[in-house]
Amino acid sequence: MRPAHPTEQAVGMEYYVSDADGVGGHLREDDEHFRVRELERFETEPVDSNVDAYPHLVFRATLSGWDTNDFASRLSDALGISRERVNWAGTKDKYAVTTQLFSVYGADLEDLPDIDGAEIEVLGRAGRSLEFGDLAGNEFELVVSEPDEPDLAAEITDELHDFGGLETDGDDATSIGVPNFFGQQRFGSRRPVTHEVGLEIVRGDWEGAVMAYLGNPTDAEPEDTQAARSFVEETRDWDDALERFPNRLRYERSLCHGLAEVDGEPEPAEYRAALERLPSNLQRLFVHAAQSYAFNLMLSERLERGLAFDEPIAGDVVCFADTDAPEGLELPDTDRLQRVDERRVRSVSRHCERGRAFVTAPLVGTETELADGEQGAIERAVLDELDLEPADFDLPGEFYSSGTRRAILVRTDLALEQDPLTLEFALPKGSYATVVLREFLKVDPVQLG
Repeated sequence: MRPAHPTEQAVGMEYYVSDADGVGGHLREDDEHFRVRELERFETEPVDSNVDAYPHLVFRATLSGWDTNDFASRLSDALGISRERVNWAGTKDKYAVTTQLFSVYGADLEDLPDIDGAEIEVLGRAGRSLEFGDLAGNEFELVVSEPDEPDLAAEITDELHDFGGLETDGDDATSIGVPNFFGQQRFGSRRPVTHEVGLEIVRGDWEGAVMAYLGNPTDAEPEDTQAARSFVEETRDWDDALERFPNRLRYERSLCHGLAEVDGEPEPAEYRAALERLPSNLQRLFVHAAQSYAFNLMLSERLERGLAFDEPIAGDVVCFADTDAPEGLELPDTDRLQRVDERRVRSVSRHCERGRAFVTAPLVGTETELADGEQGAIERAVLDELDLEPADFDLPGEFYSSGTRRAILVRTDLALEQDPLTLEFALPKGSYATVVLREFLKVDPVQLG
């Protein structure tokens, strides 16, 4: 175990679990070098089914150079509908080739536009929209460009195999495990502030949340953006700030526009109303990022204490595997939880060894019940440090969260090739490819994003 990059430490990922030096290099030299395909789990009816009963048109899109949110906006604009009528199961990155599902309420086959960088395959119709998480996982094929020490990949693989806790027996030689951190892109690869916005929201400081998003200039941003952020921090002049923020920063401009309409100094409710102008999925993301930050801190503290990730200790809460998952994919079902007392540690450990159970930590919300024992002490200490408690997540609208739990370990079978250095693996939904890649490259996370 060794200290992580400072930028990762700032979002709660304080360690690498592999001691070997990284291979170096970077990702995404070309979109083709970062390929993602959803492992789908959503049923559809034939495309000619009754529209009244099945109003949602479902299609598979292979996108190159499209962020999921941006593609949804482009699609809704072309269709002349609200973006809220476009839904998807998982958010994907812009600088990649991604294959994923979308649903559009009220659209017909002939309505779908031709969009550059998008190949669309209509699958059918559905009685409900896709919802976030309506997939089993994702398959990845990733190329590392210009690695300094590509031969170190084998040593790192061996260390991650040991961390995963599976017995070594030939077929399992490429099975690896890593802490199930939320990756840097959850918080912003170049400007990791999403969790700071969320923390202010959960604490009830709506003005602080707006300013965390509008302000906080970073050196990784263009000079005009830094200048706009510095200006709005210093002046709170929303009209002038609206002119200074570049058009590409449409969410910042939306916040400024909403506040510029206020007569006089905005009240907390008006700062909240400005945030509610943003897309609903972005509103949810703020709070989710705050939960994710706390989760990362809990995992880092468990690593610091030398506690196992692949098996429980007394007081842990485990979840069981989803029995309907695709073959070869370990998919936790966090609706099936069990608290592990001293008597059950051995029997539950056997389930964990077989990939049938997983130790969890909380994504804190109103219904969160914390663990007991040493893991419970970790969870309470992190929440105390952040001045949070479950009741704080009883928030209005999209900001509300009941919470859940999440596996602390993610395991996968890794196929590793040289020249070019290529990694192929699958992860359950909600897990990040970059938490695997960071162990191999050990570079500034900007080079992973």
